Amino acid sequence: MNRLFRIALWSFMLLFLFSSCRKKEWDKYYGRPSDLAQPIYRVLQARGNFTHFLACIDKSGYKSNLSSGGYWTIFAPNDSAFAVFFKENAISGDEGIDSALAQKIVRYALVYNAYRKADLSSYQVSGGADTSAAFKRKTAYYNWVYSENGKTVLAANRNGSFDPSDNNNKYIPYFLDKFLSFNGLSVYDYNYFYPQSTYTGFNVAGASVVNADIPAENGLIDEVNRVITPLPNLEEYLAGNDDYSEFRRLLAKVISYQSNGDITLRNQALTGSADSVFIKLYDAGGLLGLAFSPNNENFILSTTDAQTNGWSLVAPTNEALIPYEQKILSHYGTFDAAPPEVLISLLNSLMWTTSIWPSKLAQTVNSEQEAPTFSLSNVVDKKICSNGFFYGVNKVQDANVFRTIYGKAFLDPNYSLMTRALNADIKFSIINPEGHFTMIMMSNKVMNAGGYDFNTNQNSWSYLPAGGTVSYGANPQSRVFRILQTSVFVTQNHELDDLSGEGIVETWDNEYVRYKNNTLFAGGNMDDGTVVHIDSSSTSVNGKVYYVDGLLTFSELSLGAHLKNLAASQPDYYSSFYNYLSNSTLWSASDLSILGTTPGNFYTIFVPTNAAISQAVMDGLLPGNTTTGVPNFKPSNANDQQEVIQFITYHILDKNSVVPDGKKSGAYPTLLKTLNGDLTFINVTNHVNSMQLKDAYGNVANVNVPESNILCDRAVIHSIDKVLNFNAQ
Repeated sequence: MNRLFRIALWSFMLLFLFSSCRKKEWDKYYGRPSDLAQPIYRVLQARGNFTHFLACIDKSGYKSNLSSGGYWTIFAPNDSAFAVFFKENAISGDEGIDSALAQKIVRYALVYNAYRKADLSSYQVSGGADTSAAFKRKTAYYNWVYSENGKTVLAANRNGSFDPSDNNNKYIPYFLDKFLSFNGLSVYDYNYFYPQSTYTGFNVAGASVVNADIPAENGLIDEVNRVITPLPNLEEYLAGNDDYSEFRRLLAKVISYQSNGDITLRNQALTGSADSVFIKLYDAGGLLGLAFSPNNENFILSTTDAQTNGWSLVAPTNEALIPYEQKILSHYGTFDAAPPEVLISLLNSLMWTTSIWPSKLAQTVNSEQEAPTFSLSNVVDKKICSNGFFYGVNKVQDANVFRTIYGKAFLDPNYSLMTRALNADIKFSIINPEGHFTMIMMSNKVMNAGGYDFNTNQNSWSYLPAGGTVSYGANPQSRVFRILQTSVFVTQNHELDDLSGEGIVETWDNEYVRYKNNTLFAGGNMDDGTVVHIDSSSTSVNGKVYYVDGLLTFSELSLGAHLKNLAASQPDYYSSFYNYLSNSTLWSASDLSILGTTPGNFYTIFVPTNAAISQAVMDGLLPGNTTTGVPNFKPSNANDQQEVIQFITYHILDKNSVVPDGKKSGAYPTLLKTLNGDLTFINVTNHVNSMQLKDAYGNVANVNVPESNILCDRAVIHSIDKVLNFNAQ
C-alpha cells in the first residue's frame, strides 16, 4: 500500500508540474498581451472625465457590450459636454436622464466598425477604391414603432418599399479637412449649418473632437465636447415645425400605410403588443414617382452610399406656399380636382436627390434636373438631418412644368388632350426655361371639333374625319403629334410676339405656318381656305402662347395636286410649269404625283412664271418656238423630253424646305443628278421677305414672294422670275 501511495503521489506531482508548464506556454501564446488596451468601458473609466457618459452607458444597457467584444467607433462626450447639456436642457444631472434618453445618447454615439480619423473620410464601396468622399457613418441607433393616426407605424427604409432585414439606422455626420477639400467645400459650408460651432478640422455634427483615436480593445474612442442626441430625419424635422404645416399637408396626400406581418410578430415579441404594424410609405418610385421618402434613412442604393450623400428637402413656409398653390391651381381649384401629376410635380420640385451644400446651391439641380429659383437669401431655416439637408424657404421653387409654356396646358383642364400629347412628345424640350418658344394652344373643344380624342378604354388616340368612320392607334396618334408640332415654334428672337403683320415661320417639326393680321394658317388650312383666329395670349418664363379657335392642320394633297390647282388659280405664275410637268414622264395622272418625290418628304419647288419660261424657250433652254417663246409642252424629240425632265428636277430642292424668312442660306441639292450620278445644287441667299437663287452659271432668280409660300405636305412651292440653267457643268 505504501509503495502504491508513493507511486500515486509522484504521478500527481509530475502531472501538476507538467500542467503548470503547459499553462505558462498557453498563456504566453494565447493569453492577453500586457500592452493591449482595455475595452472601451474601462478606458473611459480610467480616463476619469467620462463619468456622466458612463452613467448613460449603464442606464442604456450597453455596459456589457462596451466591456467585451465588438468593434466600434464611439464619439464619447466628456463631462464638460454633459455640464453644458444639463444646463441647456434643464436636466438636474445623471438622475435626470432616463434609460430612453440614455439609449439615444449612447447608441447614436456608436458607429459600426473602428475608424481612425484618417479613415473616416473614406467612402467604403464594394469593388472600388476608398475615396475622401464620406462625411457620415451608420450608427447603432434606430427608431422603432410609434403611433400615428390611430395606427402602430414603422418608417419605410426604402423609397416606396420596405426591407424587413434593415433597421433603418440613423447616420451621424462629421466633417474633416480631407472631405471638404475633396469635394470643393470650405469651412463656410460647415458654419452655415453650425454657426455657433468652431470648425477645428474634425467636427461631429455641432461638436468638436478634442481627442481623437483613443485606442481600446474593442474599438476607438473620439472625445467630443458636446452631447449629440440623434438627429431627426427630414420627416421628423418637418413634423416639428408648424411653419411648414401646409407642405406637410401636401406630403400627406402621397402617404400610404401597408400592414406588415413580419414586423407585427417582431413587435409582439419585443413589446407584447398584438397590434398590427403598418409601414409608412411615401409614393417614392411608385405609380406617381415621388423623388424619395423623407423617412428613409438610407440613400439611393441602400448600401454604403449614404456615407457620401443624402436627400435634400426645400420646404416653403405657409406664407409662401399657399399663394403659390392658388396661382397654379387657378383653373383646377384644388389638388384633388387636378391630375395627380400636378401635386407630384410640385413636391418633386422641392426635393433634391443629393446634398445641397450652401456654397454650391446655384449649380445643384433638384430631382427634376432644375436649377434653384431661390437663393440663400430666401433661406429662413436650415438643418443637417440624419438622412439629408433641410432648407426652409420663404420663396417656392418655381417648377419648370408650371412656369414655362408647358404649364399653360398642364394646369388647365380645358387642355388635357394637348397636355397628353405634349407629355408623349415634346414636353421635355419646351419646359427648358433657357429657351424661347411660341405655342398655339389646342383646347379639348377645338381638338374634338377636328375629330380627335383619346379613348382611355383602349389607351389610344382616335380620329373621326368628317363623314368618315372612327379609327384608333398609330395613325390618329401620328396625326395628333404632327398637328401639335406644327403648333410649336422655336422663337429665340421673339419672332412671333406680334402677329399683326404678315410672315412665315418654321414650326417645331420643320414645316411652316403663315400668319397675317392676327390669324394663322398651315398647309391644311390653305387647302380648306380657312384660318385660325387668335382670341388672346399669355406669356411665361420661356415664351408666349396664343389661344385660338381652330387647329393648324397639315395638307393631305399631293405636290402634283397643288401644282394643278395653282395652274388653274394663278395661271400666269404656274400654268406653263404645270403643263411641262403634266406632259412629261415624271407625271402620274392617276394620283397626281411626281416621279422621284415621296409624299411627306421635305421639298422646295421653284416654279418659273410663264414669262420666265417663255424667255427660256427663246434662249433655247426649253423646247418651243425660239422666236415667239411659245413653249412646246409635248415635245416628240427625246432630247427635248429629257430637257424638260432636267428642267423640272433641277427646280426641286431635295429633302429641304426653304422660305424667305432670313434663316436658311447656302447650297442645297436638287433632284437632278448628273450623268455620273453627282448632285447638282442651287445656291440660296435668304432674307426676310426676299430670296435669291443662283445656278452653277451665276444666273440669279428672285422669288416672287406675294405669289409664293404655298404650303404643302412638308413641302413649299415658290414662284420665281427666271428659269435657272439646269445644264450640269
